[in-house]
Amino acid sequence: MEHASSGPLHELGFYTLAGHSDSPRDLVGEVQRAEALGLGAAFVSERFNLKDAATLSGAAGAVSESIGIATGATNHNTRHPLITATMATTMHRLTGGRFALGLGRGFDPLFEAIGLRPITSVQLEDMAGILRRLWRGDMILGHDGPAGSYPYLHQDPDFDEDIPLMLVAIGERTQELGGRVFDGVILHTFLSDEATATAVAAVRRGAEISGRDPDGIRIWSVFATVGDHIAEDLRLKKTVGRLATYLQGYGDLLVRVNGWDPDVLARFRDDELVKGFRGGFDAKATKDQLEHLAALIPAAWLEAAATGSPQRCAAAINAQFDLGVNGVICHGATPDELAPILPAYRAVRADRFKRAPANPGRPLA
Repeated sequence: MEHASSGPLHELGFYTLAGHSDSPRDLVGEVQRAEALGLGAAFVSERFNLKDAATLSGAAGAVSESIGIATGATNHNTRHPLITATMATTMHRLTGGRFALGLGRGFDPLFEAIGLRPITSVQLEDMAGILRRLWRGDMILGHDGPAGSYPYLHQDPDFDEDIPLMLVAIGERTQELGGRVFDGVILHTFLSDEATATAVAAVRRGAEISGRDPDGIRIWSVFATVGDHIAEDLRLKKTVGRLATYLQGYGDLLVRVNGWDPDVLARFRDDELVKGFRGGFDAKATKDQLEHLAALIPAAWLEAAATGSPQRCAAAINAQFDLGVNGVICHGATPDELAPILPAYRAVRADRFKRAPANPGRPLA
């Protein structure tokens, strides 16, 4: 097995079971392979089928020794806060402090369909306060706030757990909330350079508003990494298919954040294939369908990605740091797909990242 040629790359991460997966056990090999290659963090996303964040995080923690692990993200409204707090403290001790709990807003239409309230900023802030108090060993009596009403919340009076909280954020107000309240912020795939720089400024502005060190917030770019060594049909799925899936779910927000033309989005949504398609394009579309979608999406919308040779991919990843982020999640790629890129990245890696902590929610040293 190929191993890392030097130390771990704690500023680089990947999403395990990227996209759709029918085999959650694949995570075991992915995390072990990532650790062997020196990738610094494994991020766990959640889908309500075969991707339960708590189960997958536990599996990742059990089969690893040094890689950071974070949910990226789970939703606080799908579990009782005591259950979420317990998940985090269990992971914290299971991994020796390598775990960060990442929360996100999720999708309002889905929550409404299954009978849950959509997530708001004030709920996220309230929940962050609840979790931190529980991790300090506090007994919370009669809580009545935006996150809900709870007569009694308590874990253990001896707790004094320092568990980073992260927030997945697309819009500026949510990014600012991340800087104001959370320890780390995870951005989104297919953000233009301008949108990424704007996001970084929003996170740091939020930190300054609350009197926190703006350089102490961990900001992760989520950067599609799809090298030419990957088969063409798979590259289409990881680029066109993935962006088309995002446009299905929350295209208006992504278009607004990037300053894209909303008329293009309207034409995309009015296409007969798009209107009649069931499921996510990144999971279900055929090559012919992906090629059809590629004709609907401007090439410029897909440029925010690392593509081409390993050297070109490494240069594109490294350029993300010039925008102000201090972590890059190489999105849509398995550790094996990243293996040819990592030596090229090590050749251009900045020295300051060699002191980065393993936990993806901790500030740089």
